[in-house]
Amino acid sequence: MANTFQREINTAGTLLSENGTLNDHGWARHPVLDCNLENAHFYRLRFLQWLRIKRWDYYAVFTPDHFFSFTIGDIGYLGSIFAYTIDFTSWKYHEETLTIPLARGVILPRNSTSGESRFENKRVRLRFLAEPTCRHLEVHWDGFNSQELSANVTLSLAPQHESTVNVIPIGKKRFYYTRKVNCLPASGWVICNGKRHELEPQSSLGCLDWGRGIWNYQSFWIWGSLNSFLSDGRTIGLNLGAGIGDMSAATDCSLILNGRIHKLGKVNYDYDPHNFMRPWRIRDEDGRLDLTFIPQLERVAKTDFKLLCSEVHQMFGYYNGQVTSDTGETIELKEQIGFIEEHKAKW
Repeated sequence: MANTFQREINTAGTLLSENGTLNDHGWARHPVLDCNLENAHFYRLRFLQWLRIKRWDYYAVFTPDHFFSFTIGDIGYLGSIFAYTIDFTSWKYHEETLTIPLARGVILPRNSTSGESRFENKRVRLRFLAEPTCRHLEVHWDGFNSQELSANVTLSLAPQHESTVNVIPIGKKRFYYTRKVNCLPASGWVICNGKRHELEPQSSLGCLDWGRGIWNYQSFWIWGSLNSFLSDGRTIGLNLGAGIGDMSAATDCSLILNGRIHKLGKVNYDYDPHNFMRPWRIRDEDGRLDLTFIPQLERVAKTDFKLLCSEVHQMFGYYNGQVTSDTGETIELKEQIGFIEEHKAKW
């Protein structure tokens, strides 16, 4: 059932050559390329490169009745620190964002496999620590929704747990290098709106969106994610994407079943861009994926600094339908909570 055109990267090396071009492109199950962004070269004055390089670590945790998300980002001109929470029982959410000129104080590691991501000021402290077998998330945000948001979360990441890793060219010298990790067993706690939420790995799952790259000034993408359990206890994840760069060597779409990647080909999204709350129809061109996504909540995040703009419509709701694994197993999805978003940016 595997896709014939998907080019899998298996050889370790560096992401960029000395002149800033990609040494390889395609997809991988693990991050095998060193993210040597210091070799980026598309302006004559190299010190200007960093104004266009985008880097972020986005973590999310799904529990049976809540969603928690924390991000440390550096988009070159600005740092972006944000957190948002959703109560699935009421479909209410709250979000707060800090915008940091020139990303001062934002620390992000070179690669996704180790290191510390950190930002701290008088009100907010976020710290993400990547270790060989887990991720530690520490969050403290004073006055979040007029109360306190705190978290101490561990996401287990076994060495054999596979990721959707993509190296996608955008023209000659632009690109993105991403690692999406689904279905990480979560333990620890989150304090939100005056309530302490205990996380148990049998019912709570985390995910990571690690991104590095140089996008076009005007960019557009779709990203969908599912992190859930099947009735037999197995974990099931989906990473769905479209919109950016040359995906002739590989898409960034995968089924993740018990930590194993089952690679999907090109996926098409039928939705109403004027009314995101209408159902989305999601199908692939190989006949392995046929889903309907029913939105329950629309999260809108906008940034407008004239020359620098971003608009995200992230829909939370239910995935229904079926998907087929590489082994030919057809898996039925019924009312599985996840999200999908449309993102437009000038950055």
